[in-house]
Amino acid sequence: MAAEIVKRRGVSVSFACLCMSVSQSCYYYQPKLSSQNALIADWLLRLTTAHKRWGFGLCYLHLRNVRGFSWNHKRVYRIYRELELNLRIKPRRRIKRDRPDALSVPTTVNQVWSIDFMGVVAPAKPDTTH
Repeated sequence: MAAEIVKRRGVSVSFACLCMSVSQSCYYYQPKLSSQNALIADWLLRLTTAHKRWGFGLCYLHLRNVRGFSWNHKRVYRIYRELELNLRIKPRRRIKRDRPDALSVPTTVNQVWSIDFMGVVAPAKPDTTH
């Protein structure tokens, strides 16, 4: 908006920025390295097609350590998400357990036996350290 005021009214940049409550650094800001974003995207696509099981961490470490690029991890991750390359987190498989057999019903008297185990408790040793 400040740029439009400078063009239409012919006022100074500082006055236009003051009227619009914008800093002059924002007025003069030009985004840098947008061409490198395409390069990052190209590398990420190549890596994820070649190595389907690699997530962001392995891709970033490969670009940083093997290929020698000095891109910031936040920038690479932003492009990674824009390309929707996030790996699906697989849900854990539940272990299928067999159901226990139903308890059998005795058909005659004294057909089922049960044993009760009782542990023998040893007497406590007297404390001799005084």
